Amino acid sequence: MTIIKSISGIRGTVGGKPNQNLTPIDVLKYSTSFGVFLKNKYPNKKIKVVVGRDARISGPMIQSLVQNTLVGLGIDCIDLGLSTTPTVEIAVTNENASGGIIITASHNPKNWNALKLLNNQGEFISSNDGDEILSIAENEDYNFSDIDNLGSIKPVSKYIDYHINKVLNLKYIDIESIKKSNYTVVVDGVNSTGGIIIPKLLSKLGVNCIGIHCKPTGEFPHDPEPLEENLTDLSKAVINNKADLGIVVDPDVDRLAFVDENGKMFGEEYTLVACADYILSKKTGNTVSNLSSTLALSKITMKYNGNYFASAVGEVNVVDLMKKQNAIIGGEGNGGVILPELHYGRDAVVGIALFLSLLSERKHTVSELKKTYPEYYSSKKKITLEPNMNVNNILSKIENNYIDKNPITIDGVKINFENSWVHLRKSNTEPIIRIYTESTSKNKADKLAKDFIKEIKKFI
Repeated sequence: MTIIKSISGIRGTVGGKPNQNLTPIDVLKYSTSFGVFLKNKYPNKKIKVVVGRDARISGPMIQSLVQNTLVGLGIDCIDLGLSTTPTVEIAVTNENASGGIIITASHNPKNWNALKLLNNQGEFISSNDGDEILSIAENEDYNFSDIDNLGSIKPVSKYIDYHINKVLNLKYIDIESIKKSNYTVVVDGVNSTGGIIIPKLLSKLGVNCIGIHCKPTGEFPHDPEPLEENLTDLSKAVINNKADLGIVVDPDVDRLAFVDENGKMFGEEYTLVACADYILSKKTGNTVSNLSSTLALSKITMKYNGNYFASAVGEVNVVDLMKKQNAIIGGEGNGGVILPELHYGRDAVVGIALFLSLLSERKHTVSELKKTYPEYYSSKKKITLEPNMNVNNILSKIENNYIDKNPITIDGVKINFENSWVHLRKSNTEPIIRIYTESTSKNKADKLAKDFIKEIKKFI
């Protein structure tokens, strides 16, 4: 297994041989290079880095390695311990830190982990900065501190509550309306830090919270990616408890999906659509999502006289385009909601608060709300990469076959058809080719995906 180095961080499976997996040696290597990068960038400043982790079993080991490596470079660490990706992002700016490291492999299975690297704005580092960090790592251009100039580790436990309070203080969050609605909600925290922060948020919103898989043990009870096939426990719990809805997040709480009162998926793609609908009803503006996201967001944006823009996949790309287009909300179709008035990062906590505000204002059930949106269905498939596969060559052949459709190639290949599309790209987070499709029915979306899988396999 090769370590994956991308705009989504340094990630791999834990154990095995160095340079092939995420071993302690690799953790030391990339923690050092990030620390050296920060010291080079801020030569006259005492460097401070915020570090937090999800509940993965390997998390304590990796966090200890990361923090003590930074200490050896003379860098001070703010140790958030068990936390979430958006919480760490918010803490970076509040602490006036030079950067942050989140120890999480997001939606990947429990044998994976990763270092997500943040800049001083609490945002993912740019590709240029990433290249510089990788160069430092490969050249081993390190200089550790002497005994009198070591850094320190300071545990700080306030940021889960701080994050929640920042969300609740947003002018858009209608706390009283949510409380009056007397919602009962089932939460699947996938035995990670969502099981800590989401029940706390719901308690402050006056919501009756029923938790399943909310102990942060790191023993994921199902595949942690919040897709329909992984959420049978949540669907059953919603029905059995006669709940108003179900909520599921991924292990680091930057992705969000809902289940309606009938135990049916609201649709991960529609998390951002609903939140954008609510924000756009309060304020006119632009929206951004990535190329793999639903057409429904552009339809909703046009309804409110805004402009929609599509970026390459990856949070840093979405954020860059949001800033350029002055977007008031954006995110990704994987259930990631970015509200700039809070911070430029995908955040399930603010997504939940916005969704419940919308639901209580419209006085809809979740299934009724879904019916108010343009009806699109997605299919998400993948092909595992083998060492001999040339992904660029495969995608180039697909592009040439559909040149009359004017394929979009800023990130893999996206081909638009009438009322449907397909997006083929190499994943930033796994050794796979992703095949995402969308159409006006589930059968059409699935057929489109299967057709392109067959086509790809012709070139393998």
